[in-house]
Amino acid sequence: MDTLQHEGGELEWKESARWVKFEEKVEEGGERWSKPHVSTLTLHSLFELRTCLQTGSILLDLEGYSLPQIVDDIVDRQIADGLIPPDLKEKISFVLLRKHRHQTKKPIHRSLADIGKSSNAASSNSASGIHRSTEDLRSRQSSSLGRLRESEHTTQTHTKASNVLIGEVDFLEKPFVSFVRLAQATTLGGLTEVPVPTRFLFILLGPHGKTKSYNEIGRAIATLMVDDLFSDVAYKARDRDDLIAGVDEFLDEVIVLPPGEWDPKIRIEPPKKVPSAEMRKSVLNLNELGQMNGSAGGAAGGEDEELPAPHELGEELKFTGRFAGGLWLDIKRKIPWYCSDIYDGFHIQSISAVLFIYLGCITNAITFGGLLGDATDNYQGVMESFLGTALAGTVFCVFGGQPLIILSSTGPILIFEKLLYEFSKSNDIDYMELRLWIGLHSCLQCFLLVVSDASYIIKYMTRFTEEGFSSLISFIFISDAIKKMVGAWKYYPINRGFKPDYITAYKCECISAVAPVSTFCIVFSSVIACLFSLSCRLLLHLPPSSTLALQLSKKECVKYGGALVGNSCKYVPDLALMSFILFFGTYSMTVSLKKFKFSRYFPTKVRQKLISDFSIFMSIMSFVGLDMLMGLDTPKLIVPTEFKPTRSDRGWLVMPFGKNPWWWYLASSVPALLVTILIFMDQQISAVIVNRKENKLKKGCGYHLDLFWVGVLMAVCSFMGLPWYVAATVISIAHIDSLKMESESSAPGEQPQFLGVREQRLTGILVFVLTGLSVFLAPVLQFIPMPVLYGVFLYMGVASLSGIQFWERIKLYLMPAKHQPDFSFLRHVPLRRVHLFTLVQIVCLAVLWILKSTFLAIIFPVMILGLLVVRKLLDLIFSQHDLAWLDDILPDKDKKKKEDDKTKKKERKAVEPESDEEVREIWTNMKLNSSLPSTHTQTRILFSPKFANLISWY
Repeated sequence: MDTLQHEGGELEWKESARWVKFEEKVEEGGERWSKPHVSTLTLHSLFELRTCLQTGSILLDLEGYSLPQIVDDIVDRQIADGLIPPDLKEKISFVLLRKHRHQTKKPIHRSLADIGKSSNAASSNSASGIHRSTEDLRSRQSSSLGRLRESEHTTQTHTKASNVLIGEVDFLEKPFVSFVRLAQATTLGGLTEVPVPTRFLFILLGPHGKTKSYNEIGRAIATLMVDDLFSDVAYKARDRDDLIAGVDEFLDEVIVLPPGEWDPKIRIEPPKKVPSAEMRKSVLNLNELGQMNGSAGGAAGGEDEELPAPHELGEELKFTGRFAGGLWLDIKRKIPWYCSDIYDGFHIQSISAVLFIYLGCITNAITFGGLLGDATDNYQGVMESFLGTALAGTVFCVFGGQPLIILSSTGPILIFEKLLYEFSKSNDIDYMELRLWIGLHSCLQCFLLVVSDASYIIKYMTRFTEEGFSSLISFIFISDAIKKMVGAWKYYPINRGFKPDYITAYKCECISAVAPVSTFCIVFSSVIACLFSLSCRLLLHLPPSSTLALQLSKKECVKYGGALVGNSCKYVPDLALMSFILFFGTYSMTVSLKKFKFSRYFPTKVRQKLISDFSIFMSIMSFVGLDMLMGLDTPKLIVPTEFKPTRSDRGWLVMPFGKNPWWWYLASSVPALLVTILIFMDQQISAVIVNRKENKLKKGCGYHLDLFWVGVLMAVCSFMGLPWYVAATVISIAHIDSLKMESESSAPGEQPQFLGVREQRLTGILVFVLTGLSVFLAPVLQFIPMPVLYGVFLYMGVASLSGIQFWERIKLYLMPAKHQPDFSFLRHVPLRRVHLFTLVQIVCLAVLWILKSTFLAIIFPVMILGLLVVRKLLDLIFSQHDLAWLDDILPDKDKKKKEDDKTKKKERKAVEPESDEEVREIWTNMKLNSSLPSTHTQTRILFSPKFANLISWY
């Protein structure tokens, strides 16, 4: 928006405000653009704008190629319509063709109208005489018309400008108003700050004395032009009435703030998310419907009755009723996306995702590998964990239905392995052979679930089950990370007896506790070392030390069978404190850098692409560097260096026959059933969480295909003696978060919008290939302190809790009502019912946690199924309305609700008139007999909408 200014006796147009998405004003004092803010308009200015459009000239689809020609057409139309006398044409043209001064004194882009200007251009701008100035400007712009048209294709973009010109002149008695829509967007010289083609022009010139009113009208039309709905009206308007209807539609949505309760000087911050045009259209339709039905509430009434989106998991979980029908549909659904799943991964964001998930996977592999080694007497260890993770993960990411899922070992599987080994050992049964048959039976049972479309029951896993399961896994990650760090105090205790003032009294000596030969060896080696030291000093002319003590290192003392004696032998540097610094430092720095993309520092690409996306990697490298700088012996990552089984008496292949009685081959199907339930629940619940509609996945999923490959990998890993793998909920969620995409180019003040997830297979494949190659990366990985990786574990656990409604409802217990966030479910469900629902979830989570921590953990998968039963019982406690907001309505309940609505519709249809003749008959009888209808049905017809419509027509 440009306003007419008087500078040194000359008239010029000066840029005063602009709208890209939100309003920015020119701040004269600071000589800069203001911070983007929401435009606050006066209701009076909108009504005045409406009047201007009613009385001014409207030129739609005007053929324009230069500003002088457009101005001539506008003025001629005003004269033809009798709005101004002909003698004002030159004066108005002179004013409208004055030069434009923009906020930036040295713009980056040169205006196309300035190309080829002669050296006397400056003097022509200040020439005296109205006629001469206008002609000079016309001649200059017409001479560059050829160059403008030649460069039109290179300068025009999808962005188009609307220019608003507001000014006061002394030769007008009433306002001069014109709204122009050009047939084609045209670059009009220096009219805009950057060479953006102009499509719309709004001109308002008026007599002196109403500067503020004119400016407010200009702000009003500028705000309307960046509004999605009005902009659409402006592009499609056929006449004046269409534009006025667009203003009226805008006025219908305007919210008035009382002047005594709000300071108009306050600039409203742009919202994080604005409603889309489609949503506003639907709200407007509800408004109109409510008004036609006589509802006083309007949209508010519709909002109170509106229910959240129903629980939908997509067509992937529809029961086909055919043999392997779901599996076949998954394959057909994923094949068209396979090529894009590869090349979509070639992005810099994938690098950060690979580094982040890789470190999480190797940490998980080492942790579970060590625990498996302790539980199975090294039949499965770190090497088997690395190889199994690499093999299973790579195969799944290449052929699976949802490659964003990360496979890993889980706690319940670890407990099952431990109980199975103890059972085998106590009953003289070969553990590896029994485990092989359990894996084969579980593989076969998974195939039966796949071909029978058993994944259909996942539809009954609503938010109640998903949140309980994901919260449990997140708490396991958090608690395990903290337990590891608390254990640091045990291994590296603080030396409480150390007193700095008595440091001279502390000593530690190596005392012989072995045979004389060993003692002789120790003394002899020490004497040789001392003589060598003395000879070196003599050769270098150094003064001999006053005391030549026999000094042995700790390793030498132990090597020769000596014993360390002294009150400082057990002194350990404060490694526990250093470990906690690395642990919390990694977590805190990661969280801070992740949130940095919402800060105001640095450009968006630096904040998001460089700092936020690589936050995990930067945090790890920072604290690895700090650990190396301090030089303390903190616990480091231990990676196998040789490719061989952890236990020397086993190979890479397990034989299925020969060590156990034949009947164990059949009996193993019973424990395999528990494993199958565990795998099915772990895999499918994690898949549901990954495939949530909130993640905006576009390429579909494959529940049946995923379970098929998990079953295949069960058999393969069983034959090779490798751990069993299933979807890891927390790491999979972390994988999703690391690949989230946000809008890069946004208008000033507009928050980046979540666009979806970068769906591809490349990151998962690279993660697991690197995991397999980690055996050869041992020299580099051994410098990473374990506390740093525990900090990554803590971050993954905490980050996976964000966005879970269950966690938000838990925090409501600690908040007074006036400080509680404006959650949608709090608007529709009483707080006491919300607390009751949350309490049920907390109790269920506590029961699962207790079961996981005891010997009953083997029935953990059955208890996950128990959550479905608990959710079913909640239908007896809560209404379907409350459950719709707090959870999701079960499919059967949803079906029953639709059937009830269908029945009610039939009943209404039965009592409503079938034809207009029936209505006319009743109306005629009432007029002739002056009596009401005689039957109940006729009475119902009397109050039907069709009756009211026909009577109004009469």
